[in-house]
Amino acid sequence: MTKHQPDLSLIFQALSDPTRRTILARLAQGPVTVTDLARPTGFALPTVMRHLDVLETAALITTTKTGRTRLCTARPESLRLPAEWLATQRALWEARADRLEAYVATLMNRTSHDP
Repeated sequence: MTKHQPDLSLIFQALSDPTRRTILARLAQGPVTVTDLARPTGFALPTVMRHLDVLETAALITTTKTGRTRLCTARPESLRLPAEWLATQRALWEARADRLEAYVATLMNRTSHDP
């Protein structure tokens, strides 16, 4: 698996961590260096780098290195896959809930007509 092909499981695993979600939220404002991303977290640089590696492996970000500076950029198009999956699941469960509601209404209607 390359780092530029989104995988649903990797994306959800990456998004499961609040630090990584905070990093993505910051990157939504534009590209940032690793040092600038690390500063507000209070984590050591190697810890932040591990979080960035998870995000990059999930294809949620890309990083480029120029000299000693590593720049991180969000890949918002990678969120399309989990958004589509969630929309499909939501539609499925809403349809099931609608059928259940109709079934319960039918049962209640039958019992109200019984002598």
